[in-house]
Amino acid sequence: MVLEDKFGRPLLNLRISITQRCNLHCPYCHREGQEKRPENSVIEMTSDEIVRITRIAVGLGVADIKLTGGEPLLRRDILSIIQGIASIEGLKDLSMTTNGTFLAPLARHLHNYGLQRVNINIPTLNHKTYRDLLGGDLRNVLDGVGEAVDAGFSPVKLNMLILKGVNDGEIWRMAEFARESGTVLQLIELEPINVSKEYFATYHVTLDAFEEELKAKAVGVKVRELMQNRRVYSLPGVDVELIRPMENTEFCLHCSRLRVTSDGRLKPCLMRKDNLVDVLTPMRNGASDEEIARLFRLTCQIREPYYHK
Repeated sequence: MVLEDKFGRPLLNLRISITQRCNLHCPYCHREGQEKRPENSVIEMTSDEIVRITRIAVGLGVADIKLTGGEPLLRRDILSIIQGIASIEGLKDLSMTTNGTFLAPLARHLHNYGLQRVNINIPTLNHKTYRDLLGGDLRNVLDGVGEAVDAGFSPVKLNMLILKGVNDGEIWRMAEFARESGTVLQLIELEPINVSKEYFATYHVTLDAFEEELKAKAVGVKVRELMQNRRVYSLPGVDVELIRPMENTEFCLHCSRLRVTSDGRLKPCLMRKDNLVDVLTPMRNGASDEEIARLFRLTCQIREPYYHK
């Protein structure tokens, strides 16, 4: 039985932030809406706690799990987490979003342990731009992309967040790279989440003009109804998916997500910080699975569209 909120929206997807630690410093990272805390006050769920929370969620009808961060591959127990979640009966999809810098040596192991899909954040193919923007080495990411494809992940998606005057002139180059590498390109508009108003005003650029170019060149268009009606444009040899800002009624109307913060709180909405439900503390105090399931049901009932007509 799938849980539904008071607005008839089913709870199908769970995004679990398994760490807030990261080796890069992406200036636009929204950290899944989780506020950054001093390192000495950070609490992280254990691998067993992550697996248990996931198992309870799947038992309530959640079918798709995505592991996020921070950078998930900084967890030394990441293979144990993957293996534990992949073994849960009823799970349909297990994916991860990663910056890709540690992916190359782990890709085959992750796939063998049960991870099905990966999204790799790669805003540019320019080595200097990448280093200046994020502080990392693009070569590691490109190696990770190749290893992920070779390992058998399907699909491998490239997340390209567009910044005005930084990488908005590279979109077609990235689309060509996606075609050559056998990956899917996701173009993402900057969100005004965990960034200053000044940063957003300086770097935000709409995807409207580029979408018109895509429409002219596409040989087909798909609409992902269960993913907020996103449009996927099929070009010769490559698919390009557009991820529009979440700040609209269309997105909220079709939202089927619930988030788990890295410190074990259920987060009904990316945009809000005032309605989180703590499950880690009760769990560590001996709460039963049914008691945790009750907290899931409670959280589902307080889910509501942030933007509505």
